[in-house]
Amino acid sequence: MRFVDDIQSRRQYAAFLEGHERCNFQQSPEWANVKSRWKNEIVLAEDGQGHITGALSVLIRRAPLFGNLMYAARGPLCDPDDADTLRQLTEGAAELAKKYGAMALRMEPDVEASDQAFRTIMTGLGYRFRDPAKDPHDIIQPRHVFRLDIRGKTEAEVMAGFNAKLRYNIHAAERRGVEVREGSRRDLKAFHDLLAETGRRDGFIPRSLEYLQRVWDELGRRHTTLLMAYYDGKPIAGAMPIFYGNKTWYAFGASSGQYRKLMPNYLLQWEMIKLAIARGDDVYDLRGTLEVTDENEPGSGLYCFKRRFGGELIEFVGEVYMPYKPLTYALYRKAERAYMKLRARLPRRAPDTGRTGEAPDRLHPVPGMVPVGEARRLA
Repeated sequence: MRFVDDIQSRRQYAAFLEGHERCNFQQSPEWANVKSRWKNEIVLAEDGQGHITGALSVLIRRAPLFGNLMYAARGPLCDPDDADTLRQLTEGAAELAKKYGAMALRMEPDVEASDQAFRTIMTGLGYRFRDPAKDPHDIIQPRHVFRLDIRGKTEAEVMAGFNAKLRYNIHAAERRGVEVREGSRRDLKAFHDLLAETGRRDGFIPRSLEYLQRVWDELGRRHTTLLMAYYDGKPIAGAMPIFYGNKTWYAFGASSGQYRKLMPNYLLQWEMIKLAIARGDDVYDLRGTLEVTDENEPGSGLYCFKRRFGGELIEFVGEVYMPYKPLTYALYRKAERAYMKLRARLPRRAPDTGRTGEAPDRLHPVPGMVPVGEARRLA
């Protein structure tokens, strides 16, 4: 076990991350830079020949009154049934906890809920599972996501797997004059205006313009872009995908309620999927849904929207945590839940600046891409 502590080890980690089948952008150095208020440490596990077998990118931040909390979004990155690698990563995390006096390590792994071997190994190492969360305010990363398998497929083959209504809506948007263009950093302001409108309509507090600009600057053109849908020259919807390793993720989306009948969101999704196909990706990740409806039911909202793409609904194992200071962490969790309930009632406009912004997160450190309150707006 070792830590990423210089340029060479960082390059080794980046190569391992991008080449791994479980690659996730939230474990990347670039994403850690987006979370600029957090300190980042990366633990590497190795085999007997010095080859990297696993990694854990940890974000560390102080929660007032309680001390430091460590968080690994979608970590660890490894074969989830490799006991030795998980042991090494656990030992590395324990060293970090000692170094920073952390009360706990919190993770939401990219591991399916049905993986009993992973559960057994992690329990044996001392981890606990919050499975499932009893309160929606406990969720940082979505428990259920839709993933579309596009490995080795053409555009025609992927579209053939879509629901007939979805194909109709995509073509309807094109017939009605919706045009999708790739935007620049300057277009983030127009996109944020749409995001603010979506937040007012759907009842969530959007990320700030500065946050979107930080995502753009840190991830760079290799890992993100902006797609804007126009009608009669006016921006009516937009989306920011993230590209990393073998996947493309639908990260941010927004639209004007006035033009929803033009179906711009369906066309935007198709354009993002085409980008993923052109990249040679294995997976297009539509990300989370809070509602999970039986497949025999017609469904509605976000679940129905994403199901039409023919992807697989994946249920992750949920939160896995290691309490280094159990009593302190238990008190923190109570305060965190209380704060999140209060946060949901905060005004939609930041009182100190007069502009739409993020609710303060001094107590609750939400390092995920889409907080729970935002998940409903992605369709």
